[in-house]
Amino acid sequence: MNPRFTVEATDGAARLGRLHTTHGELQTPAFMPVGTYGTVKAMTPEELEGLGAQIILGNTFHLLLRPGPRVIAAHGGLHGFMHWQRPILTDSGGFQVFSLKSLRRLSEEGVRFRSPVDGSEVRLTPEDSMDMQLALRSDIAMALDDCTEHPASEGAARASMERSMRWAERSHRHYYAAEPPGGLFGIVQGGMHPALRLASLEALLRLDWPGLAVGGLAVGETEEERLGILEGLVPHMPAQRPRYLMGVGRPEDIVAAVLRGIDMFDCVMPTRHARNGHLFTATGVINIRNSAHQDDTGPVDPGCECYTCRNYSRAYLRHLDRCNEILGARLNTIHNLHFYLALMRALREAIRAGTLTAWAAVFLAARRSADAVA
Repeated sequence: MNPRFTVEATDGAARLGRLHTTHGELQTPAFMPVGTYGTVKAMTPEELEGLGAQIILGNTFHLLLRPGPRVIAAHGGLHGFMHWQRPILTDSGGFQVFSLKSLRRLSEEGVRFRSPVDGSEVRLTPEDSMDMQLALRSDIAMALDDCTEHPASEGAARASMERSMRWAERSHRHYYAAEPPGGLFGIVQGGMHPALRLASLEALLRLDWPGLAVGGLAVGETEEERLGILEGLVPHMPAQRPRYLMGVGRPEDIVAAVLRGIDMFDCVMPTRHARNGHLFTATGVINIRNSAHQDDTGPVDPGCECYTCRNYSRAYLRHLDRCNEILGARLNTIHNLHFYLALMRALREAIRAGTLTAWAAVFLAARRSADAVA
């Protein structure tokens, strides 16, 4: 079924919402842990639910290459394949193809690229992306887009955006010609050019989308540029549709985007940082590999209630990391995902209470006053 979105409360531009999908509902603002290969690294589905994850993201590009649509379809879709029965959003593969610049050939048809797995040639068109996402049976699929490079001249950004809009129309037509298990979101492109962003949104609104995403950010732009794009674009996006900011994941950036009316987020940052020994706290990021933690018997964050902080010391986590023990990556991941999901709960509570501006000022001041990595 097409996802349905309702706004339950607002605080300035921020919204408290509820998104209804085939596999249940989620409250927004929401963060989606990334499950690239059909798994959120180091975590079981039951652990994710225990942390409060409402929805996860699956990666169409990687699942297309391995294990492919036939194997996943035999399991009834990605939910059955990975034993996760709550909502799933799948990306289109566009960003991964964008990152393979030296291996791809871009045309109006779509993209042809050399597989990073075995070197074979792979084709990805809007129709191919939709077929794969239909095989995954995700609750929310994404239209295939041409992720605009950064920096890009206005001419290059316009050509890329207009190609994305033509691909969006093809994606929409092909997806809804089937009997889709979920709904398809369109993606606004246009680089760092506000007028192109509005033109992209205008083109998308000629079709009916149950939600819209802002793509082409978190690609090297400054914070000022990113916030400028959001401030110029989001007020023009439909109020009764969820707004998804793709790939932006620093806690500070999430809070800033929620203040400007964004509802959904994804990023590999909490899980990738965990595997590299970087742990999030309300006052900054701790590098557990630093020698300062070698004899520290305290938790990562004394105010944190996650399983890791309740049971393990910084010294133990550093020991696991230095010994390259798998448990270290698991415990770090539990902590970081708990931090992110607790952050989203706090944002929702502040919006409901009408105290978001004051809450965000305290949160952002604490983050700014901390060292980048301790």
